[in-house]
Amino acid sequence: MGLRVAGMMRVNAIDKHPALTGLLCWIRSLALLGLDIGAWAVALYAAAELRYENFDDVDFAALAGAAAIALVAQVLVDTVVAGCQGRHCVGTVDDAISVSWAALLVAAVVFTANLLLATGLPRSVPLIAAPLALLLQVGVRLAVRLARERGCRPDQDSARRVIVFGAGTDGQQLVRAMLSDPKGGYLPVAILDGDLDARGRRICGVPVRGTFADTVGVAAASRAELLVIADRRADRESVRRIAGVAEEAGIGVKILPPLAERLRPWMGVADLRDLDITDFLGRRPAEIDVSQCAGYLSNRRVLVTGAGGSIGAELCRQVHRFGPAELMMLDRDESALHAVQLSLYGHAMLDSPDVILADIRDATTMADIFLARRPDVVFHAAALKHLPMLEQYPEEAWKTNVLGTQNVLAAARLAEVDRFVNISTDKAANPISVLGLSKRVGERLVAHAAKTTAGAFLSVRFGNVLGSRGSVLTTFAEQLSAGIPITVTDPEVTRYFMTIPEAVQLVLYAAAVGCPGEVLVLDMGEPVRIADVAHQLMALAGSSVEIVYTGLRDGEKLHEELFGAGEIDRRPIHPLISQVEVPVVDPEYLAGHEATVGAAAAMRDVGAGGAGTPANEAPRPADQVGAGDADARWQPV
Repeated sequence: MGLRVAGMMRVNAIDKHPALTGLLCWIRSLALLGLDIGAWAVALYAAAELRYENFDDVDFAALAGAAAIALVAQVLVDTVVAGCQGRHCVGTVDDAISVSWAALLVAAVVFTANLLLATGLPRSVPLIAAPLALLLQVGVRLAVRLARERGCRPDQDSARRVIVFGAGTDGQQLVRAMLSDPKGGYLPVAILDGDLDARGRRICGVPVRGTFADTVGVAAASRAELLVIADRRADRESVRRIAGVAEEAGIGVKILPPLAERLRPWMGVADLRDLDITDFLGRRPAEIDVSQCAGYLSNRRVLVTGAGGSIGAELCRQVHRFGPAELMMLDRDESALHAVQLSLYGHAMLDSPDVILADIRDATTMADIFLARRPDVVFHAAALKHLPMLEQYPEEAWKTNVLGTQNVLAAARLAEVDRFVNISTDKAANPISVLGLSKRVGERLVAHAAKTTAGAFLSVRFGNVLGSRGSVLTTFAEQLSAGIPITVTDPEVTRYFMTIPEAVQLVLYAAAVGCPGEVLVLDMGEPVRIADVAHQLMALAGSSVEIVYTGLRDGEKLHEELFGAGEIDRRPIHPLISQVEVPVVDPEYLAGHEATVGAAAAMRDVGAGGAGTPANEAPRPADQVGAGDADARWQPV
């Protein structure tokens, strides 16, 4: 403890006095040089002892000459190596390699000089001395490193005792980070790994004690208080199982986020976070090579509609990383634009041209903006999305999700946009709700635009995103924190889930590889029971409330679908991404049909049209819909 406190005080003093830092570095360099020279003197003496049967036969003058040559050579080699490569941290692999090369060069100089000068010293002495000198030089450095690391270890009495799950690269780096951070407060006492061959190994002195099945016993034997998941192979099902076993063992659980969620390629204890509901839900994230997207985003003008929403804001953040020539964020909500600009740049003055306050319902404004700003790539994320609300007000869905989409498409065609990506939803597959019908019409309008323009116009369809505004997770969390019952529509209702970053990765990937007019659909794994989500959220929060089942509302399905009737699941490019053809609809026909039957019926007629419906064939009017049709209740308002 005293060594650790003294070391911390020394570091603080050095940080405050740069001149002292330079002096200490100079002293350190001299000490290492003295070590290397002393190692050669000792090694030459020991080599002479080994070479001669009678030590009295040693030519001490020749030995002293060899030592002097080694001294000069070591000074020169150290100077050259330090100037070319810089100083390595003492005791590291890089330091050992550098010291080995230096020893080899010095040995060559001493051997050559002894040979050319004919000093009388046997040629075998420098050869024997070289490995002995190297052993001393590296050995002392390793001893210094071990002493330093032991002085930096967390206090065994106050630090939390940790089991690390994962003996791979991430687990090894995390163990080293914990052991080298005296303020971190985590002391690794055991490691578990799914690989049986890893048992018995040690990482920085911490033993690998077994596999997942040994968690309870290892936790009891090591008196651990916390289990940290640091295994990049662990999918969400594995995380659920590990969390369950940790709860059985009576210890807490934290997780090391994947590299994509960290701000740097290495990790430390500051990267650890508690488990949240996203660690349990959905499928294993799709392995999408987003680098394919950089070509069409770098140095291009990119416009995002609905930039203040959950998906739109994440689109802006991910697009921003690829260095677009201009990123235009369009939304009708000024507060949302303030938030996304703040998240991107650390300030939100709202006085720059990158924020555009406009409503996609205004066709003239959209055309003016697109012609003035000339975007190359457009991501259309603006939409009304709350299903029960749109059931009450279908005209609003028509104005935003249908006419708004058509306005943006028309403006994009005027501005000759190269790529247009429409954000859709799984509710557009065999739609029975106003939301699903309106988004299906949007998909068909995009498909029509793809056939009548030179640009790549397509749509992306996915399920619920975790943590978006108004999502089931935020609703449950608010109900739970308020101590009121959690409301679920049906005990068996299921939904597909994916994270917002993964959804946006799919959108970016779609724009790079999708064909014009297609809808790209992600393989989202198995659907999740909403009741299970509620139970898992309560388990994470450590509290419990009643679950009240309210019954399915108008427009809601018990189980969502990813593909509509007649749609073929083709995956020609990526094994987890389906590419679906969509029938087109002419906007002129759509406008005429709406004028005849009304907005709600037009959405029903065109949105419910199957993949085999010809683009210009008039769908059945509202008064011809059979009583048994699931969408028969949709009449003009």
